[in-house]
Amino acid sequence: MKYWVSFFIILGTVVASLNLSQAQSVQRVPTSDIEVKLTYAPIVKSAAPAVVNIYTKRVIKTRRSAFMDDPFFSRFFGGSAAVPRERIERSLGSGVIVKSEGVIVTNNHVIEGADEITVALSDRREFDAEVILLDESTDLAVLKINTNNEKLPTLDFSDSKAVEVGDLVLAIGNPFGVGQSVTSGIVSALARTQVGDGEYQFFIQTDAAVNPGNSGGALIGMDGKLMGINSSIFSRSGGSNGIGFAIPVNMVDFVVNAALKDGKIVRPWFGAAGQAVSSDIAESLGLARPGGVLIDNIYPDSSADRAGLEQGDVVLSAGGEEIFDTQGLRYHIGMMKPDDKMVLDILRGTTKKQLTIEFEVAPEVPSRNITILDGDHIFKNIEAANLSPAYSQELGVNMFERGVIILEIGNSSPVRRLNVLRAGDIFESVDDKKITDVKSLEDVLESADEQVSFSVRRSGRHIECSVRDRRYYCQ
Repeated sequence: MKYWVSFFIILGTVVASLNLSQAQSVQRVPTSDIEVKLTYAPIVKSAAPAVVNIYTKRVIKTRRSAFMDDPFFSRFFGGSAAVPRERIERSLGSGVIVKSEGVIVTNNHVIEGADEITVALSDRREFDAEVILLDESTDLAVLKINTNNEKLPTLDFSDSKAVEVGDLVLAIGNPFGVGQSVTSGIVSALARTQVGDGEYQFFIQTDAAVNPGNSGGALIGMDGKLMGINSSIFSRSGGSNGIGFAIPVNMVDFVVNAALKDGKIVRPWFGAAGQAVSSDIAESLGLARPGGVLIDNIYPDSSADRAGLEQGDVVLSAGGEEIFDTQGLRYHIGMMKPDDKMVLDILRGTTKKQLTIEFEVAPEVPSRNITILDGDHIFKNIEAANLSPAYSQELGVNMFERGVIILEIGNSSPVRRLNVLRAGDIFESVDDKKITDVKSLEDVLESADEQVSFSVRRSGRHIECSVRDRRYYCQ
């Protein structure tokens, strides 16, 4: 009997030792010099040379007061020559070398409107840069510097689809212009939308400190590969609050390849619109949880229409990627090219279906026919054009809008003084005659004068106006 007692005592001791060993393996202090010296330094040494600082300069012309041309006033204010006619606006940011021959990717907002762009390498050499491509919709820009055939260090691309919440990351950039700096953190969230102003909002969220100047810099993983381009921060003070956002590297790769191949991005046309499925919508549709996009409008003979998509369908996934809102659907479609195919998982009523959509370029029917209106009427010197799916996509206008859009109102246009029309307004009728295209507008205006009635659409709102004796009345 005593042997059995001894056996169980020994067994208990072994089990306790194993449990203690497991607990220590989860959380313990370093026990060797090697563990104490664990560091991110090898990753930084490999990646940092591929991250650059970007400095831009823009000349802003200032308006000179009319008083400065008057001899009397110029005597008191030092003459017109003393009044600056222009000023220099400077900004800074970061970028990443993605091709050894000097191709660099950064944020569009870093270099937008710049007259001069200077790229400073990690070894402090500086180069003038030229713009290959600007893509406002993704807030990305691709630059090129002349290295005289010298090969520069680059960052390899990882796969955005493999990124997970909790992954360790490093952010490398030039915060506040103090010089190249590195911060560490984790991936806090994925597929963040409702963040920026771009059309394709689909960000990696990180708590690595990101500050002004980090824009365009690298977000890298523990394998030293590029995970994303740091784009923006969420901050009320202007400094880091532990919420930074990066553009996924798969979108970066898409834009860079387009820039190097064609110098432009041609995105596919889906031809359908919808809204995110909220809790209330999910309940009304009998869904267990909110998610997906409820299709509420389809353009006739579009890619979506020919694939068999119908109003009332709920798009649950696109290309195998789960869809939560319209921004996510737009992002995954935006990663495709015209003539590519994508499988959509949809819910129609209570039945799940799969549709294969073959994308195409948005049609330009009718042609835009950009025209400056001429004649003896109040619309003289207005620049107008026909809307089409292609031109609406280019202008960022709702693709379902049709008719004639006002692009610009010339300074000498009589209607400008009335301050009644704006760029972006869409003509519906003039003198009770329906306007369908620029040609029909010109035909109506041949017999129009300063006494005229018209109606326009403005941001979905219908506005009717009449002009009498150089006064306008709108409702």
